[in-house]
Amino acid sequence: MRNRFLKLLLLTLSVLALAACSNDKNTAGVNSADDTYSFAFLTNTQNNTFQTAMNDTFKRLANEKGYKYTMLDPDYDLNKQINQMTDAANQGFDAVFVIPVDSAGIRQGLEAMKDNQIPVFNVDTAVIEEDRDLVKSIIATDAYMAGQLMGQQMVKDYPDGAKIAILDFPSNESCVLRVEGFLNGLGSDAAKFEIVAQQDGKASLDASLPIAEDIIQAHSDLDAFFAINDPSALGVAAAIAASNRDDIGVYSIDASPDGKEALLDGSFTAVAAQVPIQIAETSFHLAVDYLEGKDIEQEILLPSHAVTKEMAEETAGNWQ
Repeated sequence: MRNRFLKLLLLTLSVLALAACSNDKNTAGVNSADDTYSFAFLTNTQNNTFQTAMNDTFKRLANEKGYKYTMLDPDYDLNKQINQMTDAANQGFDAVFVIPVDSAGIRQGLEAMKDNQIPVFNVDTAVIEEDRDLVKSIIATDAYMAGQLMGQQMVKDYPDGAKIAILDFPSNESCVLRVEGFLNGLGSDAAKFEIVAQQDGKASLDASLPIAEDIIQAHSDLDAFFAINDPSALGVAAAIAASNRDDIGVYSIDASPDGKEALLDGSFTAVAAQVPIQIAETSFHLAVDYLEGKDIEQEILLPSHAVTKEMAEETAGNWQ
């Protein structure tokens, strides 16, 4: 009788232990019926429709799944972002999506995430090579490809060469890659193109406009600008309009709703697409796969494409 009792007791304890394991989503790697995943989007700003499109997509997907979701916006303030990352690390999110304010400046925040065993999915703008061991995956538009497409287009538009100006954003790894791609996109014709100015447009309309005005005034024979995103290119377009120089070409990367409108009205000469909605969708599903114990890719670069006027008309008012 005693042996039967001991066997029954051991069987009961085994069943309880299995039940406890199945309700622990962190050890089991699956989402239980009684719990839900919690995600946070640690963006670099929401003062740009690119990032707001990502936020809207994350929020929609989380609502569809019944997951908890939070967005934290440092508005390009690096110290604020690090503080937000540290706070988020202590809140026990299941996973976070991060766009760094400064690609080389957020290691402290990444280490806080690692210390709290929170997986980081680095979206849009990659952290520097030295910090990549602190993120589970990088998901972004192929920034080099986007720049290369605009360099190739400029060669087609100016077969005899041109004097050009570049508005870059050197603190952002993605934007550095766009410029590198653009220059290499000039290919064997690169010697025909003279870069008369290259300045930091800070990826914004307000900063780029006066810089572009000064460049136009200093170089009366300027042929074209390459700007690393639509806000910067829109500042260039405004400077061109104010200078009555509609002969200057504008090449951009984004294909935002405003960028598509500028392409259609002739303010932009050409624009290559970024894909924020696709980035958010891909990274969201990748995070779920990781939490469910599946193998994931360490880097996913989504292809860019040159946007035609027909494409711009068909997708007016929207990102891709």
